Amino acid sequence: MSSVAPVAVTEAPAKPRPKFLRQYELIERVHAYDPTADEALLNRAYVYAMRMHGSQTRASGDPYYAHPIEVAGILTEYRLDTATIVTALLHDVIEDTPVTKEEIAKLFGEEIGELVEGVTKLSKLELQAEHMRQAENLRKFILAISKDVRVLLVKLADRLHNMRTLHFIKNQAKRERIARETRDIYAPLARNIGCHRICTELEELSFQHTNPVARDAIIRRLDVLREEQGGAVTLVSQEIAARLESASLPARVFGREKSPYSIWRKLQRKSIGFSQMSDIYAFRVIVDSEEDCYRALGVVHRAWSSVPDRFKDYISTPKRNNYRSLHTTVVGPRGMRIEMQIRTESMDRVNEEGVAAHFRYKDASYGLDLEGMEAAGGRDPLANLRQLVQVLEHGGDSEELVEHAKLEMFLDQVFVFTPKGKLVSLPRGAMPLDFAYAVHTSVGDTCIGVKINGELKPLRTPLVNGDVVEVVRGSKPVVPPDWRSLTVTGRARSAIRRHIRQTEKEEFLRLGRASLEQVFERAGKKLKDVSLRPILERFVLETDEALFDAVGRGRVSPSQVLETAYPGMKDSEREAATARRKIEGGQEAARLYVRGGGLTPGVSLHFAHCCSAVPGDRIVGILREDGEGLDVHTIDCPRLAEYEDREELWRDLNWTPEAERSTISLTRLHATIQNAPGVLGLVCTIIGEAGGNIVNLRMHHRQSDFFDTDIDVEVRDAKHLTNIQAALRACPSVETVDRTRG
Repeated sequence: MSSVAPVAVTEAPAKPRPKFLRQYELIERVHAYDPTADEALLNRAYVYAMRMHGSQTRASGDPYYAHPIEVAGILTEYRLDTATIVTALLHDVIEDTPVTKEEIAKLFGEEIGELVEGVTKLSKLELQAEHMRQAENLRKFILAISKDVRVLLVKLADRLHNMRTLHFIKNQAKRERIARETRDIYAPLARNIGCHRICTELEELSFQHTNPVARDAIIRRLDVLREEQGGAVTLVSQEIAARLESASLPARVFGREKSPYSIWRKLQRKSIGFSQMSDIYAFRVIVDSEEDCYRALGVVHRAWSSVPDRFKDYISTPKRNNYRSLHTTVVGPRGMRIEMQIRTESMDRVNEEGVAAHFRYKDASYGLDLEGMEAAGGRDPLANLRQLVQVLEHGGDSEELVEHAKLEMFLDQVFVFTPKGKLVSLPRGAMPLDFAYAVHTSVGDTCIGVKINGELKPLRTPLVNGDVVEVVRGSKPVVPPDWRSLTVTGRARSAIRRHIRQTEKEEFLRLGRASLEQVFERAGKKLKDVSLRPILERFVLETDEALFDAVGRGRVSPSQVLETAYPGMKDSEREAATARRKIEGGQEAARLYVRGGGLTPGVSLHFAHCCSAVPGDRIVGILREDGEGLDVHTIDCPRLAEYEDREELWRDLNWTPEAERSTISLTRLHATIQNAPGVLGLVCTIIGEAGGNIVNLRMHHRQSDFFDTDIDVEVRDAKHLTNIQAALRACPSVETVDRTRG
C-alpha cells in the first residue's frame, strides 16, 4: 500500500498593513457621522498632502504623509467637521514644504487657509533660547485659537500623534524637552477646553519620557492592587447599580482606575504614600437626566455614610471648562471608601471630549454649536483661552509669558460673585486683586480696597466659594509694585507688571530729561539748543526718548552727554556741571533723586529730618494726612512705628542713579569723645580726610573724662558715611560714634 506524502502548501506572505488610514477609510469615518461631508474636498486634500510631502520620512521610517493622515484620523474619533479634517491633512505643508497660505486658500478655500496658518508653528523664526522659541510659538498659537478653537483641536491631535511616536526619536534630551512642553502647555490647554481624554493621554505619554522610573513603579503597584481588588470593584459596581435599580433609577455603573500620572501628581501634592491613597478606584454613575443625578445622590447617601467635606456640585456650578458632575465620597459596601461621580450620558461625553462634543448638525449644516456649548454649562468655555490672550496683550518677555500661561492653565478654581450676582471663577487661592482684574483691567488698576460679603477686608484675604466681592475703586490708576505678591492669576500679574513697566518708563524718561537739563544749565547751556543726533549715534540709541530713558536708568551719565555735545568745554564749566548737589525737598528737584511709590508728577517730596536719609539707605514714603506730599524716611526710622497700622499711607521708594552718583546729603553723627586737648581737632581732621564736610558741631554733656557731640556732616551716600564712622571708631580718643535716628 503506497502512501502519498502530504503536500506542503506555501502561502504568499501577506502585505503589511499600512500604518495610516487609506483614503476610502478616512472618508468612511467622516461619512459615518456627517453624511453630507464634501467627499471631493477630502479626496483632494488627502492626495495633495501625500504629493506635497513626497519622499519625506519620519524618525520611525514611515513616510511623512502618514502623520497628517493619522492626525485627521484622530479627529474623526471626535466627529469634527470637514474643514477641520482637511486642515489636519494639510497642517504641515506650509511649514515643511514650499506651499504658501495663499496657495492653500486658493485650492481649498479661505477658511481652511486661515486654519492651516493658525496651526503652523514659527519654525523659521531665528531665536536663540529654547524657552523663547516655545514662548513665541505659544504666543502665536493662543492668538490663533482665540479666533477659532478648531486650530487648537488640530494642534492637540497633532501633538498626540507625535507623542505616540516619540519613542522613535533617538536623542533623549530632545524627547524629554518635547515631553515637558507637552505636559506644561498642551495637556493643560486640552484640560482648559474640557478634552479630558486627550489631556490624560498626553500626560501619560509625557510621564513615560520625563520620569519612566516613577511611572514603572506606579504601574507595578497598580498591577498588584488590581489583582487584590479587581473583583471587589466589580462587586461594588453591581451593588451600587442594584441600589439604584430598586429605587427605579436605572443606571450604568463602572469603576475606573486613576492614571499613573494622576497618582504621581497627587503623591507629590499631598506628600503621602501610595498605600494612603483612597481614591485610586472611583465609580462613575451614568443616569438619564439631570434630575436623576440628584435622585441618585440621595439614594447613595441614604444607603451609605458620606464623608464630610467631600461633596461637590459641579452641575449647578460647572467648572470653567464646562465640566459637570456630582462628586461625593462615601464609606460604601464592605467598608470601602468610595469616590463617586454621578452624571448623565451627555455630561459624560462633554466631560471627556470638551468642545469637540459640541460638533453637530444645526440649521442643516454640520459644525460647532456655540449656543449649545454655552447652554451645556452656562458659560462660554473658550473664555479661558481669551484670558490668555489678555495676558499676551500685556506684553512681557518670553519667560513671563510661559509663566503666566501656566498659572492660568494649571490652578484649580473657586467661585465668587459680583454684587449683581454674576459668577466669576478664579484659581483656588485667588485674592481680591485677582477678582478685580478678572472683571476688567481698569477695575484692577484703580482698586484701592475691597468688601467681601459687605465687610472691608485686606487685599491679602484669600477668596472662598460663595464670597460676594465688591471692589472699592479710586479715581486714577495706582499700582504699587508689591501688588504682585497679592495675586495668583497670570492675568493679574501680567497686568500689574505691564502697569509698573509703563509707570517706570515714564518716570525714567522724566528723570533722564530733568537730569540732563540740570547738568546743561549748570554748564551755562540749554538742552533744547542742542542737536541730539550725534549723541544718539555715539550711544547707539534710536530716539530722544531712548536717550532720556538710558540717562534716567543710569546707563548713560549726564556728564557723558554734555561732553559729547560740547567736546571743547572748559574745565571750569565741566566742573560746575558735574559738581555734586545737595539733596533738597520740593517737587521737581526731589524727583531727580527719588522714584517709585506710584507717584504722579508734581507730588511734593520732603526728606524727614528725624532720620536724614542718604543715597544707599532703604527708604519708604509716608503720605501726609493733609495731602500735601510725601515724607521720605529710612526703613529703620523710629517714627515709622506711628504708622504701623496705616498701610494705606506707605509707599515703596528707591533712589535714582542720579542721586547715587551726583549728590551730597546732610546727616548727623553722635560721638562720645575723650575730654583732652586737641582731640576735637583730631576728630574734625579724620572726617575731612575721609571726604566729609562738617557744616555744624555742637558739644553737650561735658564731663571731666568725656563729652558728647553732635556733628552734622555732608556725605555722598550711605557707604561714604559708613567709611567715616569706621575711621572715627579707629581713633583711640573716640569712645563711640553712631548715626542719629529720630
